[in-house]
Amino acid sequence: MTSRERILAAIDHKEPDRLPVDCGAMRSTGIQAVAYGRLKAYLGVKDGRTRVFDVIQQLAEPEDFYLERFRIDAINAGRDFDPNGWKDWVLPDGSPCQIPQYLDFRRDNTDWIAVDAEGTELARMIAGSTYFSQTHYPFNRDDWPDLLDQIGRCMGKVCWGALAEPIYAGGLGDDNLQRIAAHVARLRQTTDKAIMIAFGANLFEWSAYLRRMDNTLMDLVAEPDKAEALLDKLVETHLAGLDRLLPVLGDHVDLIQLGDDLGMEAGPFFSPELFRRVFKPRYKAIIDRVHKLAPNIRVFLHSCGSIYGLLGDLIEVGVQVINPVQISARDMEPARLKKEFGKDVTFWGGGCDTQKVLPRGTPQEVREHVRRNIDILAPGGGFVFTQVHNILSEVPPANIVAMYEEATRS
Repeated sequence: MTSRERILAAIDHKEPDRLPVDCGAMRSTGIQAVAYGRLKAYLGVKDGRTRVFDVIQQLAEPEDFYLERFRIDAINAGRDFDPNGWKDWVLPDGSPCQIPQYLDFRRDNTDWIAVDAEGTELARMIAGSTYFSQTHYPFNRDDWPDLLDQIGRCMGKVCWGALAEPIYAGGLGDDNLQRIAAHVARLRQTTDKAIMIAFGANLFEWSAYLRRMDNTLMDLVAEPDKAEALLDKLVETHLAGLDRLLPVLGDHVDLIQLGDDLGMEAGPFFSPELFRRVFKPRYKAIIDRVHKLAPNIRVFLHSCGSIYGLLGDLIEVGVQVINPVQISARDMEPARLKKEFGKDVTFWGGGCDTQKVLPRGTPQEVREHVRRNIDILAPGGGFVFTQVHNILSEVPPANIVAMYEEATRS
């Protein structure tokens, strides 16, 4: 099988010739640039360069050696989007890297800050950290409903919009859509790997990016009319974006990545009843649009946390792939998930716990943990191996190698 065939077979709940593996096909299955550099040194890889395609989370774009050595089967549609659009920068551990040219990072004593063209601070990376945290919330003000008609401009003042990965730096204007179309066509011709394009279409998260998390949660209960007016505006915005993006992708993309972190470690952020009333019909509208305009593209949803209580509803509205499968959260045990939902959704993740096992275990403990999860999740297809969320900077290189060696032994 080719990598693409392997991924699609797994999504169709067929057992492929070997276990499909991912790292970096989207912004929650990757590896932080500091960990990437340490891994290269551990492996004796001296050539190449570290390009940080997601500057907020400081994620490296995996190079060919990485894809080949660890038998990676999926890639981000934004891979190598603008080979000449990079500039030199320095990672928190002092090692060199490259970041997109359009970014403006400035020093504030020992911190780094990201600013937009108007000089607004959007995000900050404090000394000792390896990622940026959002600092500007455009709707964190009493008159925020008056700004709904300016939602596009306000989304551009949020770090998650303003610091977009390179493929979306030009937005969804005609010129950039032409570049995207040409790029994904070129990728399809030059790789046999499955191709995933990010879109997001977040609802709960975008509300929190604009309003702040505490305000968003209070709005849903105390001022539901205002909360739902914001959600409706987000749905309208996302649908307009899909209407522009999907037609240019053709048959060159296999998955579209949507995202919304709906869970905490102990359970969802809100009751299933609230989810079904407020969010479920809005997700359905978005996913229906994807299926209508691009029936060949599988719908991949990223949602951290304990979402066991919402999985049935997400499957009902058309989610075909779920990630990151946070197996350490309540009710998210691999055996339970596989038994109850394994025939209806593909688990893209859950291969290795990234909270405790991968950073703190021994290589042998990592291997044993990975093997147990594979033995549960892989039978009958419906599983793509990747760790639970990104490989963070403190993970020992030997553990990364152990994880992939056990996964690719299957």
